[in-house]
Amino acid sequence: MTRPAEPAQSTARPLWWLGALLAVYLCAPFFASIPQIGQADWAGVDWRTMGSAVGVSVASASVAALVILVGGVPLGYWLARSRSRGVALLGFVVQLPLALPPLTSGVLLLFLIGPYSGLGQLFNGALTDSFTGIVLAETFVAAPFLVVAARSAFAAVDPVHDDVAATLGHRAASRFFRITLPIAWPAIRAGLALAWLRAFGEFGATVMVAYHPYSLPVYTYVVFGGQGLPAMMPLLLPTLGIAIVCAVLSVYSRGTRATLAVSTDNSDELTAFTPAAAATNTNDLRLAFAAQRRLGAFTLDVAWQPRTRRLAIIGPSGSGKSLALRIVAGLERNDAGFVSLGATDIGALPPEGRQIGYMPQDYGLFPHLTVAQQLAFPVDADAASARYWLAHLGLDTLTQRLPRQLSFGQRQRVALARALTRHTQLLLFDEPFAALDTPRRRRLQQTLRALQREVSAVTVIVTHDPDEAALLADEVLVIEHGRTLQAGPVDEVFARPASPRVAELLGLHNIGTGIVLDSGEIETAGGLRLPYRSAYDDARFATGARVMWRVAPRALCATPNGSLEGRLAGVSLRHGDRYVALELAGETFDIPADDAALPHAGALRFEIDPAGVSAWPAVHS
Repeated sequence: MTRPAEPAQSTARPLWWLGALLAVYLCAPFFASIPQIGQADWAGVDWRTMGSAVGVSVASASVAALVILVGGVPLGYWLARSRSRGVALLGFVVQLPLALPPLTSGVLLLFLIGPYSGLGQLFNGALTDSFTGIVLAETFVAAPFLVVAARSAFAAVDPVHDDVAATLGHRAASRFFRITLPIAWPAIRAGLALAWLRAFGEFGATVMVAYHPYSLPVYTYVVFGGQGLPAMMPLLLPTLGIAIVCAVLSVYSRGTRATLAVSTDNSDELTAFTPAAAATNTNDLRLAFAAQRRLGAFTLDVAWQPRTRRLAIIGPSGSGKSLALRIVAGLERNDAGFVSLGATDIGALPPEGRQIGYMPQDYGLFPHLTVAQQLAFPVDADAASARYWLAHLGLDTLTQRLPRQLSFGQRQRVALARALTRHTQLLLFDEPFAALDTPRRRRLQQTLRALQREVSAVTVIVTHDPDEAALLADEVLVIEHGRTLQAGPVDEVFARPASPRVAELLGLHNIGTGIVLDSGEIETAGGLRLPYRSAYDDARFATGARVMWRVAPRALCATPNGSLEGRLAGVSLRHGDRYVALELAGETFDIPADDAALPHAGALRFEIDPAGVSAWPAVHS
C-alpha cells in the first residue's frame, strides 16, 4: 500500500500578520498618491525655481556624502577596532544626531557656526544662509548613517583576513585598502546611499541654518504654505524618483568578475618547474622559539628547539598551542623570548617581513577574491610556482571561483597553494583539518604529507589529533595550560609519554604509573603487580622508584588457568578495529576483540606476558 506523500515542512512565520500590517502601512501612502497625479496643478509650477532647488539638494547632498565618506570610513574603522572607553564614548556622541529632532540639530549648529558664534564671525557669516550652510547641516544629520554602517561592517570583518594578508607580505595600508575595505564595502556603500538620501531630504536643520538658497525640502515647505496640497505632486515626483534610484543602488551588488591573474596555459613551463628548483635550500634550517605571553589569567610560557623540519604542537583546547603559533608568525606579541629560523632572528621582524606561509583554521581565504587572485595576492608570488600548484592540487579548473563557491576541501587546497607560491621557508598550519569530516580529513592529511616531501620548508602543524601529529610530524611538542608537558621525536614521545596526562592527550592506552618492588615487579595504583622489562637496555630500576609502565594489548592472554581474574567492561572501535575494555585488579586495559580468544560467559582469567610490559622513568607525577 502506497502511503500518501507528507507535506514539506513549512517555514515558521511568527506573528506574520503584525509584519503584514506594518508593510501595508508603509506601502499605502505611495499607492494613495497615484490618483493625485491627474489632479496636480502642473500649470502653476515654477519649473525654474524647482529645478534650482533640485540642483541645490542634489549638489549639497553629494558634497555632504563625499565629506561623510572621507571622514566616516576611518572613524567607523576606529570605532570598530578600538577597545578604549574614550572611543566608545565618542561612538555614542557621534550617533546622537540620529536621536535629535532636526530642528534641535539646527539650533546646535547655530551655536557653532551661527553669525554670532566665533566661527561665524571668523567667516563673516558665510557659514549660514549659503550653500556651505546647507552642506554643514546635511553633514551633521546624515553622517551617523554612514558611521554606524561602517562601524558594523568593519566589526564584522574577520581579523584573520588581516592576519593572513600580513603573513603574505602586505603592510598595514595595503591590507586595509585591498582586504578590509573591499570586504566591508557593500555595507558601507549601503550606509553611504542612506546618508545621501538623508542629506537630500533634510529639512529641519537646513531651514534653521540656511533658508536660502532653497533646497528641495525647504522649497517644498514654501510652496505648500502658499499653494496647498495640489501643488505638491510635481515636487514629489523628482523626490520619489531620486529616492528610488538611491534605494536600488543601496541594495545592488555587482558580481565580482574574476581576473585570471595566473594563467593555466602551462604545458611547457609546468613540466620544467619543480618546487625544489625554485625554493631556497633549507636543509640546514631549523625553527627554534621561546614564547611568553600573558593574556588575562592565562600565561603561555613554552620553549622548543627541535632538530627536524616536520613539527607538530599538540594539546587540548585552550592549551595555548594556537597562541604559540601566532607568536611564531608574528601575529601576537612575544613578551619575552625569541623566534629564530636557522641563523635568522625572525622574532625581530613584523609578520609581513618573516617570509612565512600561515593557514588558520578556516583557511583565511579572502571572500572577494577568486582562486586566481588569491594565488597572485602574496607580494612575492611566483607565477610559475602558482601554475605548478594549481595543476598539482587539481585547482586549474577553479581559478575563476570565489571561496563561497568552493567545498571545504577545495578551500584547503587553495590556501595551501597560496602559501606555497611564495617559496617560503616556514609553513604554519593551525588546525587545518578541524572542520572536515573523517574521510575528507584523511585524504587531505595524505595530501599534505605528500607536499611535505616535495617542499623543503619547515612545517608546523597545530592540532589536538594525535594521529594527525604522528602522520605529519617527526617531532612533537605537547602542551597544556600554557606549559610544556613533553617534547621530542614522535616515536619517542608516543613510546614513552612522560606522564599519564601526556598519554591521555596522545590517545594512548594501557599506560599508568607504579612503584618498583624489591621483587622486580611494578605495583600499579590499583594494586596490580606487573612483571616488566625496562625500556633502557633491560637496566633494572631501584626498589621504590616511580616509573611509567605500558602493557602491549597482545601481552594480555586469556587462558583458563591464568593467575589473574578480570571482567569485560565494554567494547570500543579504534581505526576500524574493535577493542574490549578489560578490568583487571583495579586497572583497565584495552585488548583486541578476538572472539576466538575471549569466552562469551563465565569467569575470565588472564596471564600477562612479561615481554609485553615496558617501563621507563616517570618525569611528572
